[in-house]
Amino acid sequence: MTTIDRERYEELKKKRTFYKFTYRGKELEELLELNDSQIAEMVHARARRRMNRGIKKKSKALMKKLRAAKKETKIGEKPKAIKTHLRDALVFPEMVGSVVGIYNGSQFNGVEIKGEMIGHYLGEFALSYHPVRHGRPGIGATH
Repeated sequence: MTTIDRERYEELKKKRTFYKFTYRGKELEELLELNDSQIAEMVHARARRRMNRGIKKKSKALMKKLRAAKKETKIGEKPKAIKTHLRDALVFPEMVGSVVGIYNGSQFNGVEIKGEMIGHYLGEFALSYHPVRHGRPGIGATH
């Protein structure tokens, strides 16, 4: 397989762009340039309160691991999945494109972080329960 240089990859990426992601009127490149306090103003109230109180040490460590995994990847490939138990970690614009293994209580669910996930919690993307399917009664039901 031939390796693609960065300029060629960016050129191909521009050709294939059909949908430009925006979050509250700003594109991803603009979001990456903002600092934490500016991002806090854009997200919903609960996330804003959490960010104003400070980003925890464990969340910062997760971000550091995600940055390192992104840096190690070749152009055009997905980064290595980083496993975490931090279901309460907020999704920042810097995380977009990373792959995170989110623990749901029994296993790690691989989730690729997309732009639409910004401001949400990681736990929202790995259900910790099986939704009930209401249907016919099973064996041992009284009726």
